[in-house]
Amino acid sequence: MKLNKIFKLGMVVLILISVAILVWGFSAGFATPDKVALPATNVLLTWAAIMIGIALFCWIVIGLIISVKNDPKSIVKMGIALVGIAVVCLLAYLLAKGDPVPGAAVDATSAELKLTDTILNLSLIAAVGAIAAIIVGEIRLAISNKK
Repeated sequence: MKLNKIFKLGMVVLILISVAILVWGFSAGFATPDKVALPATNVLLTWAAIMIGIALFCWIVIGLIISVKNDPKSIVKMGIALVGIAVVCLLAYLLAKGDPVPGAAVDATSAELKLTDTILNLSLIAAVGAIAAIIVGEIRLAISNKK
């Protein structure tokens, strides 16, 4: 079976499961085992997180298999990229202060505040990186078109 057919089949299966959960949830109601009613968004956000996790896992595993099959030395490049991502995440964690927000109505532990600040730092790093990539790309394009 070709890889494209596997992707299409996997996508159809995940879409059907998503639709089934959506229909089941709205017909039977979203509730905990203790019969406490939950907003539909809780279940749907949990399912969205599961879908993102499955997609990331498949992206990494299939990408690893294909890249090793095409070029066995590419695993070194992938390892270097993985170490780079880990260093950026560690740097974002070390730069996170974890200070409570003044006047916040939510009580959070220091670990939760530190992780929240880490995510905000990672978002900032990604945004700055995207803007820098756009600017550098346009400058390179302008320089290469002059020749």
